Amino acid sequence: MNRPTAARPLPAPLLAALLVPLALLGLPATAGCSPAPGPAPAPPPAASAPTTTDATPTDAAWVQLMTPMNEKAVALLALAADRATTRPLRAFATRLRSAQEAELGRLRPLLARMGLPDTDVHAGHDMPGMVTEKDLAAARAAEGAAFERLFLTRLRDHLRHSAQVSRSEITAGARADAKELAAALVTAREAALTELAGLPGAARALG
Repeated sequence: MNRPTAARPLPAPLLAALLVPLALLGLPATAGCSPAPGPAPAPPPAASAPTTTDATPTDAAWVQLMTPMNEKAVALLALAADRATTRPLRAFATRLRSAQEAELGRLRPLLARMGLPDTDVHAGHDMPGMVTEKDLAAARAAEGAAFERLFLTRLRDHLRHSAQVSRSEITAGARADAKELAAALVTAREAALTELAGLPGAARALG
């Protein structure tokens, strides 16, 4: 019996090509370039969930992008939960941080089921919607209105772009578990964007 091969991490340029421009342009994703098959994996321990790899490059690209996007957003939300000057904004950041940490609790196992490493393949890349280390450093240095303007702007971008790439996964992905999670993320992002727009001072900060 042939064993399924483990999915190999896609190069960052291919990840970007598969999802980000497609989402921005509203075009359907395609899977015309598949990664080369890797070596057959060793049998998993009896107590482990089976690894399944029936995924297109779009599925792999989506989960490898969404995981670090959430991780970086959680770091920014943690700062806002502690440093925002208004109670509604601190409460919003606290709730959204918990929600995105819960999403990571589903994204990371999905990476494992697809045979992909839980590493940030986008480290050092300027990806739309990704909170960068430079953003986090600027947020740590900012105070008051300047901090809140930076936080709201970066968070709005994160919510918009993560919703866009998740819609591309729903349209063009192949895995049912990935598409189901992408749909949940889209619903959550739309709700968060609506709540963000109604926060005190958000309209002024976002322009």
